[in-house]
Amino acid sequence: MNVIRINQKHCIKYKLLLAVTAITLSACSAQYSLSTNLDKENFRNYYSHSQVNVVADESQFLGRYKLIGMVEGQNCQAKRHHALPDKIEARTQARRNAFEQQANAIIFTGCALINDDQANQKCVATVVCYGKAYQVEQLKDQ
Repeated sequence: MNVIRINQKHCIKYKLLLAVTAITLSACSAQYSLSTNLDKENFRNYYSHSQVNVVADESQFLGRYKLIGMVEGQNCQAKRHHALPDKIEARTQARRNAFEQQANAIIFTGCALINDDQANQKCVATVVCYGKAYQVEQLKDQ
């Protein structure tokens, strides 16, 4: 008789443990949505800085060329304790803007540091770089 009671106690504990495990596992199997900061458009329209060459002046163009337009890029120091605005980032942004206009070359005309930017209240300081975007015909042997 004692053996049957012990087995019944173990059976009840076993069933309870099995039920709790099943509930726990079913809760874990809920469908989750994945959120990411990746954007499909970034892969379709991938920009590489090597796609827009930086040249000093028009004399360095070996083939025919056409001025596409003026471009600019900027980098902002959002708060006083953040890093100073970076000229390299501003130039990279200008190259990206030239690429978006189908240019493959850029001539930088200058960069300016704007302190206490009154026009853009979000920035303590801003570096803006200006350039001319060109579409240059590639020679056959290149």
